[in-house]
Amino acid sequence: MYYLDSLRNKDGSRIYRTKAGFRYPLSKDRNGQYKVKSGEMLRVCMTSDFFLEEADPWRDEAWEIIRRRPDVKFYLLTKRPERVADHLPSGWRDGWENVMFNVTCENQRRADERIPILLDLPFKHKGIMCAPFIGPVSIAKYLPAEQIEQVYCDGENYNGARPCHYEWVKTLHDECRAYNVTFVFCGTGRRFVKDGKTYKIEGNALQSEQALKSGLSFKGKPIEFMLTDEWGWPIPEENLYKPHFRAKCQKCGMRLTCNGCSNCGRCDGTDLSGL
Repeated sequence: MYYLDSLRNKDGSRIYRTKAGFRYPLSKDRNGQYKVKSGEMLRVCMTSDFFLEEADPWRDEAWEIIRRRPDVKFYLLTKRPERVADHLPSGWRDGWENVMFNVTCENQRRADERIPILLDLPFKHKGIMCAPFIGPVSIAKYLPAEQIEQVYCDGENYNGARPCHYEWVKTLHDECRAYNVTFVFCGTGRRFVKDGKTYKIEGNALQSEQALKSGLSFKGKPIEFMLTDEWGWPIPEENLYKPHFRAKCQKCGMRLTCNGCSNCGRCDGTDLSGL
């Protein structure tokens, strides 16, 4: 995160409430329609952490936005699951249907620290992110609980990146497939080891393409988000957002669970596949 922030002349150690974009899920166009459509997924704080202590003063504002958009899926990720139970919103009970909660497990130590907490927390939808994938991880003992619905993994992709090994990825794939859990191999990272040989793979796009070519991603049991409108009525499938994909998306390792392109019309859209 610090490295990626530095590329944008940002200081990753600074924690602050954004001015622009904080309330974007509630933004409407000139016709009074939400810019974020019903059924879309928003990934929150992907270069930060939704449960940072420094964010305690304004997290309730974020929860209120999530509550007001029960028709939109929100993907939350944390390295601090031990803080979660004390920072859930009022009226949470056993969770909200539009929230997918994930913990980061970059190696076995972190997996064994965080996944048991994950399983005890009241969320309707749960997942695991093994990124950066810097050590072998087995989650076989946690999958029988049938709470984990998806698993992502991705190698490190910046200067000084530690290697990601094919065998580690294959183990996670096999375990997820055995329990019909969706597994997404997002990227190899800059240093990928297979059959004892280290491959130097530069560029996020190429890393993602090579991950897809491995054939290790697996579409498991569908995740059923019971999305509703603001009055609590279920939204018909035909009224939910349909993702569009561009030609380059056909080679992307994230496509299996990607939100796609919203087809907003700002570009010419000539390479949209619609698949």
